[in-house]
Amino acid sequence: MEFRPVGEKPLSGSCTKRPCLSPTRQADVVVIGAGLAGICAAVAAARNGAKTLLIQDRPMPGGNSSSEIRMWICGAQDSDFREAGLLEELKLANYYYNPTLKYTLWDHVMRDFLEGEPNLECYFNTSVIDSTVDGGRISSVIAWGLTDYILYEFRGKVFVDCSGDSILAERSGAEYVHGREARKTYNEPWGLEQADGKTMGNSILMQLRRTDDDRPFKAPSWAYHYTDETVPRQELAQPGDNFWWLEFGGVFDTIKDAREIGRELTKIALGYWEYIKNHPDGRGNGWALDWLGSLPGKRESRRYVGDYVLTQDDTVNGRLFPDAIAYGAWLVDDHYPEAIYHKGEPNRVQPLRPGYHVPYRCLYSRNISNLLFAGRNISVSHLALSSVRVMGTCAMFGQAAGTAAALAVHYGCTPREIGRRHIRELQQRLVRQDQFIPGVKLEHGTAARNGTPSDPRLADEFDRETKSTTNHHSILLHQGESCQYTFKTPTTVTAIRLVWDSNFEDSKKMRFHEGCDESRQLPSTLAKAFIVETQTGGEWQMCFQVDDNFRRLNLIHFPPRQAQAIRLTLTRDRIPGEPARLFSFEPIDELRLQ
Repeated sequence: MEFRPVGEKPLSGSCTKRPCLSPTRQADVVVIGAGLAGICAAVAAARNGAKTLLIQDRPMPGGNSSSEIRMWICGAQDSDFREAGLLEELKLANYYYNPTLKYTLWDHVMRDFLEGEPNLECYFNTSVIDSTVDGGRISSVIAWGLTDYILYEFRGKVFVDCSGDSILAERSGAEYVHGREARKTYNEPWGLEQADGKTMGNSILMQLRRTDDDRPFKAPSWAYHYTDETVPRQELAQPGDNFWWLEFGGVFDTIKDAREIGRELTKIALGYWEYIKNHPDGRGNGWALDWLGSLPGKRESRRYVGDYVLTQDDTVNGRLFPDAIAYGAWLVDDHYPEAIYHKGEPNRVQPLRPGYHVPYRCLYSRNISNLLFAGRNISVSHLALSSVRVMGTCAMFGQAAGTAAALAVHYGCTPREIGRRHIRELQQRLVRQDQFIPGVKLEHGTAARNGTPSDPRLADEFDRETKSTTNHHSILLHQGESCQYTFKTPTTVTAIRLVWDSNFEDSKKMRFHEGCDESRQLPSTLAKAFIVETQTGGEWQMCFQVDDNFRRLNLIHFPPRQAQAIRLTLTRDRIPGEPARLFSFEPIDELRLQ
C-alpha cells in the first residue's frame, strides 16, 4: 500500500456531489466479513494459493468474538470432537501472545493472524454497499471506507460472503430466506404450524470485576429501573456469567431494526445491573461492572439458499454426507424470539448424537454461480441454524469455503463444479490442513507410501486421541529423542506435515471476568523446538528448524530434496522433563497449491 506524503500547506479541493471510485482493487477471491468464519475463509484462500481481499466493516476482526461484543467461541462440547484447523491455530496463538486472555489483545492476535499472510490484503472500516452482477455472476462489490471516505470497487473471480447478515443477498439477487419455517416445509418436529418472519434475538454482554469494596450503581435516567415486580427474568439476575440471556429483537427485523434493538438492549442491560448490584439480598456485593457492550451480537438474520438445506433431522440424527466439509456438534439450541420477555425458559435444547456432517452443498449459492458463504448465513433451516450458528462451527465453514474458493480459481470453474468434480481433493486438502471431518481419512502421498515410519502410529491417519484411547495414535518424544521415515529408494520430499497434541480437553475459551491476572500456558504436549534433517548418501543434513513453536500443525515447505530418510528430533521440551506428543509425521512429495 502506498502512502501520500502530506506537505506543509493544507490540502485543498473542490466539493463534488458524489464521491468518485478509488482505483479498482483486483483479486482472485474477495471475502466479505471478518468474523471467525471470514478470518478462516480469507486465510484458507490465501494459503491455498489465491490472491485474496478481506473486507470488514468494523475496526477489528473477530465478529461476535471481538472485544466489542465478547461472546465465547462455542462449538463441540465433547473434547473428542473439538474443532482443529485454523481455529485451533488461532486459539494457540492467543495463548502464546495473550496469556492473560484480554479481549482487546485478542483483537490484535486475530489481526496479526491476517496480516501475516503475504497473499492477503485487509480493508477494515470498509462497508460493502452494492455489487455488480452479470449473467448470474458477481463481478465486483462496491464498499464505502468509513474512515477515509473513499468509495472502493473490489473485483474478483470468487466471492465469499461471511458477513453473517448475507450482505450480498439483496444486492446480488442470490436466493435467501428469513425467519422460521412451517413444519411441512422440511417435516421438522419443532417446525411451526405456519411460517413466520421471527428469528432468534440479539444479545448484549456485560463483564464484571471482583472488588474489595462495595459501591452502588445508578443507571442513567433513560435506562430501565427494575424492581422484583417488574424485572422480566428474576431467576437469571445473578452475577457470575456473561449474561448471554440479555437478549432482545427476535420479533423484529434484526437487520433493518438493528439501531432500535441495540438501544433497547442497552436500556435492559443497564437496568439489570442496577437491579443486581443494589438488590437488598446482597447478590451484587463485591462485584463491579467492568464492561458493557455497545454492539449487540446477532444469532440470526438472513440465510442463503444453496443446493442443499440442512434440517433439524439432519442434526439430531447425526446424518453423514459424502460431500462433508465440516461437522456440527453443538446441541439444537433454539432461542425464543420474545427473548427476555418470553414466559418460561429463554431457549429450548435438543441433544445430539456425537456429531453430524455439514455438506459442501450448503456453502454455495443455488443461483449465483461464483458466490460461496460461511458462518450463520449458510443454507440451513431455522432449526438447524440453532445448532450450526456457534462460532467454532462457523470457523470450519470458513476454512472450507476459502479452500473451495482457491480451488475454483485454480481450476477455473465454479464452486458447484468443485463439489461435483473435485470434492475428494477439497476434503483431502482440508484434512491435510487439520480440518477435522469425522469419517474422512487422510490419504498419504507417494513419499509417505514409499517410506516406513519408525513407529506405525505416526502414519495411522488419526490426528487425535479420544477419551477411550491413550497413546494409540501418538508417540511421546522427550528432549533429544527422534523419529524418522526411511525410504525404500531415494525419494523426493518437498514438505513435511507434523501434528502435535494441543490438548483438546482445554476449550481455550476467554474468561467471564477480564479483571483477572491468571496466565494461561500452552500445553506441555506441544513441542517447543525441533529440527528436521534429511539423509542423502548416508549423510544427515539440516532441512529446517523451529525454535519457538506454538502450533499444533506444522506444514512446512522447503526446496525439493532426494532423501533416503527424513528425521525429526525434539531439541527442547516446553516444560523440562515433560514429553511432547506427536500424532502425525508425514513427508510430502507434492503440493500443487501452497
